[in-house]
Amino acid sequence: MFDPDSYREQSLRTWGEMAPGWRDRNDWMMSITGVVNDWLVEHADPQPGQRFLEVACGAGDLGCQVADRVGDEGHVISTDFAPEMVEVAGNRGNERGLSNLEHRVLDAEQMDLEDDSVDGMVCRWGYMLMADPAAALRESKRVLRDGGNLAFAVWAAPDRNPWAAIPGMTLVQRGHMDPPEPGAPGIFGMADPDRIRDLVTGAGLAEPELEEIPFEFTYPDFDDLWDSIVRIAGPLANAIKAQPEDEQVATREAIKENFASFQGEDGSYAAAAVTWGVLTG
Repeated sequence: MFDPDSYREQSLRTWGEMAPGWRDRNDWMMSITGVVNDWLVEHADPQPGQRFLEVACGAGDLGCQVADRVGDEGHVISTDFAPEMVEVAGNRGNERGLSNLEHRVLDAEQMDLEDDSVDGMVCRWGYMLMADPAAALRESKRVLRDGGNLAFAVWAAPDRNPWAAIPGMTLVQRGHMDPPEPGAPGIFGMADPDRIRDLVTGAGLAEPELEEIPFEFTYPDFDDLWDSIVRIAGPLANAIKAQPEDEQVATREAIKENFASFQGEDGSYAAAAVTWGVLTG
């Protein structure tokens, strides 16, 4: 049975441990997923002078883009519940010299922010990982001013995302992870458009607009693909690292075999990805 408190504790540890990998692989990640950030910024439509909130900031690039849009007279609060991620994002903001960008540790399910305190919000791949996304969306509604936009991204179904489904399937097959429970938090926890709509409207937000955002995850070789799994893939990385060394080697080989059809003649890999872009307010 799903225990939300245990999940929150484990998730906090997991993403804190992943922060160095997200920092080190950020240029690669942005070269591939920048299209998602662009969609979120375009649809959230931050205007000069506005106050914006970013939830689940990760390495912080999305918040930087929003800060560019609101300008010196605006303000962006970029947040994550993992202090280690906030530190990574804060360092990126400092590198960019963005004086209008603030970084905070914040629990999206219980936001330490006043009612009607932000003009708009963005969140990339955060809500589906939360123990109680309904609570997080209610909090988003509470802090969002009337007429403000909330633009967020969540992953589409596993069959549209072999880059993530194949490692997860392999770990389940080898007995290292349980199959995901319907409705439980996880990378595909909000893949169903009907569930997205129910959660969004149930929180008091407007009927959402959904759009598929397709792209590809690419890797020069399997070593790089493996590095991405064990350094940034959260629960998958933990499941692998919990195994004895010989089983980690065997798991690596099993994942490599299952990715064989995605390998090009030059040894590189390319696997499809689709995320939902969601706009509400």
